[in-house]
Amino acid sequence: MFAADRCVVSTLRQALDLAERFPAHQVGVVVDTYHVWWDDQAPAQIARAGRGGRLHAFQLADWITPLPAGALLGRGQLGDGSVDFKAIRACVEDAGYDGPVEVEIFNEALWARDGGEVLRETAERFTAYA
Repeated sequence: MFAADRCVVSTLRQALDLAERFPAHQVGVVVDTYHVWWDDQAPAQIARAGRGGRLHAFQLADWITPLPAGALLGRGQLGDGSVDFKAIRACVEDAGYDGPVEVEIFNEALWARDGGEVLRETAERFTAYA
């Protein structure tokens, strides 16, 4: 999504192609919903990562529109954007991942709010949307 001005790996398929050059216990992938929600190949690639023992982390963040200036701070609260968390989480769990699930929200409007309030809301949203 942000490839015009930086070097990136754009898809989970590309990340796995690179990771598979190394032992699985040393190099794996993070399934980050903010970066894979749009990819129609993500379910197959998540399964591939699971078969290869390369699912090392799972991260949730929502894609909101319009993105704020400085789009990297455009990760929304769970349920405020376009990501189908339940579908992606099902793929990740079906692939054998049973580790921690991180919620990542880079968003100045949320950072400006009371931290305890945002934490409670995040827990509620996780239960409802993930």
